Amino acid sequence: MFLRIINWRWALAFIAIIIVSVSIFYSNFLAKKIAAEEKIKIEQWVEALKDINDSNISETHLSSRVLTENSKDIPMIAVTESGEILDYRNLDSLRALKDTGYLREKIKEFASLNEPVIWQNPHNLKQNNLVYYGESLLLKQIRYFPIIQLLVVALFIIITLIAIGARNKSTQNQVWAGMAKETAHQLGTPISSLQGWVELLKSQKEGESIAVEMDKDVERLKLVSDRFSKIGSTPQLEETEVVSQIKNMVEYLRRRAPEKVLFHVHTNEDEIKAFINPPLFDWVIENLLKNALDAMEGKGEIKIDIHGEAARVLIDVSDTGKGILKKNIPYVFKPGFSTKKRGWGLGLSLSKRIIEQYHKGEIFVKHSDSHGTTFRILLRK
Repeated sequence: MFLRIINWRWALAFIAIIIVSVSIFYSNFLAKKIAAEEKIKIEQWVEALKDINDSNISETHLSSRVLTENSKDIPMIAVTESGEILDYRNLDSLRALKDTGYLREKIKEFASLNEPVIWQNPHNLKQNNLVYYGESLLLKQIRYFPIIQLLVVALFIIITLIAIGARNKSTQNQVWAGMAKETAHQLGTPISSLQGWVELLKSQKEGESIAVEMDKDVERLKLVSDRFSKIGSTPQLEETEVVSQIKNMVEYLRRRAPEKVLFHVHTNEDEIKAFINPPLFDWVIENLLKNALDAMEGKGEIKIDIHGEAARVLIDVSDTGKGILKKNIPYVFKPGFSTKKRGWGLGLSLSKRIIEQYHKGEIFVKHSDSHGTTFRILLRK
């Protein structure tokens, strides 16, 4: 049970969280360490500056070197207590000359990052100067590194999931195609044999009436075989009059439906053409109508609305059955999902595949409640 819950997706996410967490922790540790070192550098820079400006202390090479080395990377601004700017380092000099408010904005920014270092004025012991400093480029890179790493890990996970999903979908498509072709192949032999027996019965007077009915069933089997053969390959679409196509399928099921089920077909145009594959499209309509019949349990109304627009055709198949539970709506097109005791859960899955993959259209649950369900099909006109 535990292994079922902790699947590879959760494991991948858990590993990613650990990597990012360790990275953030270590980056923060490095950032604090570098920030402490930069503070010491600024303090050393101030002390060296005080020594050089103190007439009682002779200038040394060490002081000059500290002034040079410690101010290479860290942006800083030295000001008096009254706010007069004395010096600045590692900032945009051209902008500082053109924009009088640039250095003031930087002082506010640096003050929000670090406490200023006090620099005692050697010429006026009652007045202190302040050195405001920001973060070096290295410190900024360390701080932003976890965010960049998080984005990289997230991108890696997304690409991995997309690749795995595409592979699974490709495998599923191969299984569908293989199953469909094998089914069509297996049906071919008995259908050919049945056709021969039907012709034999037709030649005998006592078997002529039986042959007529058997011929209908054989034609039906041929249609089923043709549908499966098209599922296993890329079907050709042809411009077809949709209204009559749907009405024919409705009439076929009307003769086989309970008497208390009423069928209604409404359309805004007598002829509406769309690019479809007739056998596969009939299969979709048949699946929707059969589901509607099952949902109504022998009594109710089925309404098919066909609406032609400029670039597409809208087909709504509605019933007055018990409806679909809201929690089940996202799963109705999933292979294997069925609320019937003997259902295989393939009808709607096949319908979705036919409409979306072969016809480049859409099929979805438009509405469902305890008073009935409406499926909508969108086709290119």
